[in-house]
Amino acid sequence: MDTTLTPPLVFVSSDNVISGWSEGAERLLGWSRDDVVGRPLSAIFDERGFFIGSTGPQDLDAEKVPSPDGGSVWALRGNGRQLLEEQLELTFANADVIGAWDWDIAADRVVADTRFAQAFGVNPESAREGLPLAHFAAGIHPDDRARVTREIEDAVAGGPAFNSEYRILRSDGSLSHVLARGRLVQAKGHRPARFPGVLFDITARRLAESDAHANRQRYRSLFEMLPDGFCVIKMIWDADGVPVDYEFLEVNSAFENHTGITSAVGKRVRRDIAAGHEQYWFDIYGKVARTGEPVSFENSAEALGRWYQVQAFPIDGVGSEHVAVLFSDVTDRRRTELALKASEAEFRTLSQSMLNHVWTARPDGQLDWFNDRVLAFSGKSAGELVGNGWASIVHPDDLEKAAATWSAALAENEVYQTEFRIRRADGRYRWHLVRAVPVKGECGDVWRWVGTNTDIDHAKKNEAALADLNATLEERIAERSEQLLLSQKALQQSQKMETIGKLTGGVAHDFNNLLQVVAGNLQLLSRDVSGNERAASRVDNALAGVARGAKLASQLLAFGRRQALEPKVINVGRFVKGMDDLLRRSIGEGVDIEVIVAGGLWNTLADPTQVENALLNLAINARDAMDGAGKLTIEVGNAFLDDHYAATHADVSAGQYVILAVSDTGSGMSPDILEQVFEPFFSTKPEGKGTGLGLSMVYGFAKQSNGHVKIYSEEGHGTTVKLYLPREIAEEERETAVHTAGAAVGGTETVLVVEDDDEVRNTVVETLGDLGYRVLTARDAQSGLSVVESGVAIDVLFTDVVMPGTLKSPEMAKLAKARLPNLVVLFTSGYTENSIVHGGKLDHGVELLSKPYTREALDRRIRHLLANRRQATQREPGAATNTATPAEERAPLKLLLVEDDFLIRMNTAEVLRDLGHDVIEAGTAAQAISAAEATSIDILLTDIGLPDMQGGDLAVAVREIRPGIGIVFATGETSVPPGADPSAVLLVKPYTERSLKLAIDSANEREAGGA
Repeated sequence: MDTTLTPPLVFVSSDNVISGWSEGAERLLGWSRDDVVGRPLSAIFDERGFFIGSTGPQDLDAEKVPSPDGGSVWALRGNGRQLLEEQLELTFANADVIGAWDWDIAADRVVADTRFAQAFGVNPESAREGLPLAHFAAGIHPDDRARVTREIEDAVAGGPAFNSEYRILRSDGSLSHVLARGRLVQAKGHRPARFPGVLFDITARRLAESDAHANRQRYRSLFEMLPDGFCVIKMIWDADGVPVDYEFLEVNSAFENHTGITSAVGKRVRRDIAAGHEQYWFDIYGKVARTGEPVSFENSAEALGRWYQVQAFPIDGVGSEHVAVLFSDVTDRRRTELALKASEAEFRTLSQSMLNHVWTARPDGQLDWFNDRVLAFSGKSAGELVGNGWASIVHPDDLEKAAATWSAALAENEVYQTEFRIRRADGRYRWHLVRAVPVKGECGDVWRWVGTNTDIDHAKKNEAALADLNATLEERIAERSEQLLLSQKALQQSQKMETIGKLTGGVAHDFNNLLQVVAGNLQLLSRDVSGNERAASRVDNALAGVARGAKLASQLLAFGRRQALEPKVINVGRFVKGMDDLLRRSIGEGVDIEVIVAGGLWNTLADPTQVENALLNLAINARDAMDGAGKLTIEVGNAFLDDHYAATHADVSAGQYVILAVSDTGSGMSPDILEQVFEPFFSTKPEGKGTGLGLSMVYGFAKQSNGHVKIYSEEGHGTTVKLYLPREIAEEERETAVHTAGAAVGGTETVLVVEDDDEVRNTVVETLGDLGYRVLTARDAQSGLSVVESGVAIDVLFTDVVMPGTLKSPEMAKLAKARLPNLVVLFTSGYTENSIVHGGKLDHGVELLSKPYTREALDRRIRHLLANRRQATQREPGAATNTATPAEERAPLKLLLVEDDFLIRMNTAEVLRDLGHDVIEAGTAAQAISAAEATSIDILLTDIGLPDMQGGDLAVAVREIRPGIGIVFATGETSVPPGADPSAVLLVKPYTERSLKLAIDSANEREAGGA
């Protein structure tokens, strides 16, 4: 700081360092400005109150006036020149200092420098000479003049130092803000003498403060009017410098609305508001404070239950603790977005679960999403269909109309609905009803389109068919009437056949009972006439007649659909080929037989014996129609009967069938005869040449097997009979003819015979008694149950199926088994109704001996069932479960165990495995043969009485597959089957673990010896 004027002035900063030095001070003390500026005041002013000049200490008077920057201005004068120097002008080079004055209070004379005088509009020359105070006071702004006058009076009266801010009116009309500082100088006696002072121009500062105030007001207005929340926060750090909390320094009015926090200023978030506030908020704000980099983000404040969109800015520079935060509560928007996402996910899940095509489009109509049904149907990817790509799968003839309708819907924002053909992945087009609905907002603007494609191809075809029907209605009515007549006729024929079937079933029941009486007595009589050849011959002839009667009854039952079928899964083509020799022997050499089997033939579920009987009957009928000479064609193939065929034929279901067709080159039949051919006892053969039951049996068998039979014939052109059997998906079961032979051996067990027919019952009782059995009798099921409940020991319950009374035979048998668990139950009947046969099949686990039966058949069946019972319930008492020869003394064998009784098979297999053998189990001969073909076997252990083949025949079949294997027959009979291999071992039921082991060892030794 410098001056061109002469007053000795020293400028001192707030920290007592010399910051300015006038020429007058240099003249007075001898120091240049460079010598003292920047040095402490103590360098020129000692503690004694002396100023230190270049030549030594000087005793000077000094007046000190504070300056606006916190420092001070020192005015120096020597003792000899005091009056003169007090009158010198005080002026300063810096912009803040206007000038200085010295007011002689007694004389009311103010001496001032030039700038001071000019500031008040006073002549500078007059001011240097001195003027009354009023001349200068006139320059003070009128609004401030009275106040300043009072402050001067207070200072003169001994009050505080004069320090006043006021406005002065300059000669050019401008207004300046000034700061006047002075103090009272008293004469001796404490009288006020002088009042010197310094005037500072603070106009710039006042303008800056005004601007700042205006800015603050604008800032505050903006701050308060912001709809968003705003706050200034101070970060709180832990000892490691991690931000752990922040304090609200300032908040706007909207803050509370967005946060729910009241009186936030001065509060800390974690300490005072939400202890669980997430750490990431502190980390983000702490980074802003440290780096000075602003951030913008959106995040959740779960502790407050809200979502915020935030902008954070640094305040006071990098490293400051202060951060400004502008934020808005977007919780509702976020919830809406989440709800929309959930809704979108739900919509897409629902769309994917629908069978219809579902698609969506943007407001402009550009398709943007398709469910999987659309993609699977069209064979296209979503990328190929988006936008306008959907047009590629629309039929070219329909595209123009579809596009125009879509454009109109987009223009009107209304529902889109039309019909057009869509190309399927295989290239075929199908008609679809296409409909799209606009999804609109509250203002009616479209957000998106949701569309569906519904397949209406069948409906369109129906429409075309209806149009065609209308065009040919009269013709179709006539055709339909004809079909209706045919259907009625077929229904009448079916009802007629059903009625005849019920009648023949009842007749067969009584007839079989009569045959059983005759057959039983003839067999008993044959023992009495033993040795009388002539009488024996007559008895044999009578028994042959009984057999013919039994066959006749069987045919009647077949026609009436009352026979107990035992269906198996068979391949009819292979089955027919296997009957080639039998057919040729039955028909004779004069008939040429051709068998045609289609490739890829399906299997069917049918009773093999009845299929054989049906084919033989049809072949014999064909032979007779050709008088023993001609061509017989047997065709086997696959067929499908459609709905139209099923509608015009009674008791036929549409579906897949195996067809067996037998055609001849005979004389054929007239339509009148064709209507009666399936009726029992109707025949075109001469009297005595046939029973008229062959085709009736085929008809009944087909119906009972859920099949169908159709006959085509024309006089002079032969006849074709087609037998349809339902297709079966399961694999074929190998079939072999059942062989029954052997004499009756009898027994001593107790048999309860329940039979309502007195003659039949008496014959059975005599037959069983003759065989050595102890026999108990009952007339009906209730009486039979009473015998069981009496406590008497019973081994076998032999009961008729059809008997009078409220208690039926199957219920009686069930109650008897509950009381006597080891009881053997054997049913007999000539007519089963639905008691133990359901769906044309014998119920599982039911043993049935059909009437009429022979003495040997009855005995063989009883012996077999008793042997199975004993084997299932008996094991050697006290036998150890592991008594086999040690492994080092024998090698384990692979055994094929064939037993139809599950419990016997399970127990025997367990014993054999305990003996160390590898066991393969089979319940039927067919399963056993398949196992033998699949793997090597050492020993075959088989029951004789199997459901599909005799054990002796099975042994022969297995020996052909596995020559040299050992054979063991496990049976209740006392000898091996006739014709069995001499090396076969007999194991009599019931057998023990020891006897089983011995039989296996013996068969193994014989096999080894044979080898």
